[in-house]
Amino acid sequence: MRIDKLRQAMTENELPAVLITSSPNVFYFSGFTGTNGTLFITMDRKYLLTDFRYIEQAEKEANGFEVIRVDSEPSVEIGKLSEGLQSIGIEENTLSWAEYRRFKEAAGNCRLADASEIFNRLREVKDPAEIEILRKAIRITDEAFAMILDRLKPGVQEEEIALELEFSLRRLGASGRSFDYIVASGGRSALPHGVASSKKIIAGEAVTLDFGAKYQWYCSDMTRTVFIGQPEAKYRELYRIVLEAQEAAIQALKPGMTGKEADAVARDVIGKAGYGDFFGHGLGHSLGLEIHETPRLNTRENKVLEPGMILTVEPGIYLPGWGGVRIEDVILVTNFGAEVLTQASKQFIIID
Repeated sequence: MRIDKLRQAMTENELPAVLITSSPNVFYFSGFTGTNGTLFITMDRKYLLTDFRYIEQAEKEANGFEVIRVDSEPSVEIGKLSEGLQSIGIEENTLSWAEYRRFKEAAGNCRLADASEIFNRLREVKDPAEIEILRKAIRITDEAFAMILDRLKPGVQEEEIALELEFSLRRLGASGRSFDYIVASGGRSALPHGVASSKKIIAGEAVTLDFGAKYQWYCSDMTRTVFIGQPEAKYRELYRIVLEAQEAAIQALKPGMTGKEADAVARDVIGKAGYGDFFGHGLGHSLGLEIHETPRLNTRENKVLEPGMILTVEPGIYLPGWGGVRIEDVILVTNFGAEVLTQASKQFIIID
């Protein structure tokens, strides 16, 4: 089915062949999970190029693909396969300049055209099997959040919390983490990407936790901001505004809406509250085999949302040198609106 859709897109874009080199796309189109794999797909043939280590694995996982052993750089073999072709679609965004040059030289007069948008587009709407895997990845993340609350206390380093999160996720069935965990306390919670540091948590601080599980190759993502002891009153105000912005955006989300329109809903709430200058990132992003996929929810996204898309909704307010609040859920776009997949509590949590 995926190959059929790919070939239809190839026909529409007048591409007789595509070269797939990134691990997520290699897995998506072939099922191959090895770390060395290149796909070359034409209108009637499917090839998987890999080295000696993965031949047996490739033959088992990549159903219907002709497996070619290549123990060195695959460009020479690609040159042979592309003889007589006028053009090949490539992943321009993931190829290095050196790789591009090698493939270009091997392809000779064959034109290399960027097909990144084709691959992105095919992965945007998740099929039922993908949605079920993502539901499980999100459940694992929900459970890990509930478990980590018992570990949050004054004197514990942010890095210790990140490590405990990873242990919890793996105990619950995750194969790894989706990205480097953000554990940002106190003034560091004003850093949208405040990766866990050696800083110790202090009573009265906010702690922003942004983490996700990888389960059967798919990524989850969630953010919660909690408080260690009684926080300043201003934190309640910020939390209320961010939660209102998030809930307004989720309520408004529906098929046919653009990413820009969705972003504007949350941005309007935060702007009217006087904190528009302190919400500097987009409202959210799609996720799946990668933690950041398309479409996105931001001020520039004109792509239209469709049923089956899975995205994050994560507004935040960040006051430099003081602190910040972010709340993030994963949602599924349905035929009529949005289903919230993340079930972790969004109450104003104070840990005494």
